[in-house]
Amino acid sequence: MDPYQLRVLRELGDQGSVAATAKALGVSPSAVSQTLSALQRRFTASLTQKRGRSVELTDAGEALVVAAIAVAEALSKAEAAVDDFVGGIDRTVRVSAFHSAAAAFFPGLAAKAQREGFPSIECVDEDVERVSFPALTASYDIVIAHRMSHTPPWARDRLAVLSLLREPMDVAMHGSHPLASRASLTPADLVGTTWISTHAGFSPADMLDAIAAAAGHPMRVIHRINDFGTAAAMAAESDHLALLPRHTVRIHPSQQVVLRPLAGMRTVRHVDMLIRPERVVHRAVSLAVDALRELARSRVQSSLERNPSDQEPT
Repeated sequence: MDPYQLRVLRELGDQGSVAATAKALGVSPSAVSQTLSALQRRFTASLTQKRGRSVELTDAGEALVVAAIAVAEALSKAEAAVDDFVGGIDRTVRVSAFHSAAAAFFPGLAAKAQREGFPSIECVDEDVERVSFPALTASYDIVIAHRMSHTPPWARDRLAVLSLLREPMDVAMHGSHPLASRASLTPADLVGTTWISTHAGFSPADMLDAIAAAAGHPMRVIHRINDFGTAAAMAAESDHLALLPRHTVRIHPSQQVVLRPLAGMRTVRHVDMLIRPERVVHRAVSLAVDALRELARSRVQSSLERNPSDQEPT
């Protein structure tokens, strides 16, 4: 059986459409359709089915994808076994990250890539909706993704999920804001406030919805800004509040923005590395993973040194 045919079927399952699969593979939609037709001729059971204008996998197709992942992992282990004889880092590791993670980790990772004995690194920022992070693994060796504690965990049947860090999302405001005098806040304290939040589908917009539900009152969003640095700067010049991650976003002291923890509900952001199982085995990828974890530990330690009273989430 042609491994490429299996890869196309797998991409269809991950990407959700022929067009997206073609884009991920860098081929035309017709080429994808032809490959799927050739694979289908090998089986009696249908591997795909139409759902409106899209094409999705049947149960038989899903079962074949599970086998395809095992095949890809076995081939990668064979390649890695040979690579070990020549150092195992003769490849470029492609890493994607959402904006705040890119700002936090890419400079240090790029610096490490300049050292002897470390693989070449290509960093790309990808700011996508939470549900779209797994599909990025088609194009990148390591996808730095995030999800909030109240959202579903990543599906581990097709991906290796490696934790990078967990950090609280705090309520940010200017130091002169009436709520700044409080050591911590509850959802009820936030009733009547105005907000700088992210676009719908991005965190922490979904977390703000959860806060509103807990408070029993909608939160009024004035601005939709996905970049946390911009949100912090806007909070510094207004009475608006924002939800900002405690460790990965550094706020300049001149902005006079303070962070206050939110009590009464779990507001933890999980920052994870999503990797296809067949890529984990490569030494170059594992070195990049170790480097990112070291950078994350350093980031948290630096944050705690600036604010000794902060406690890590459990």
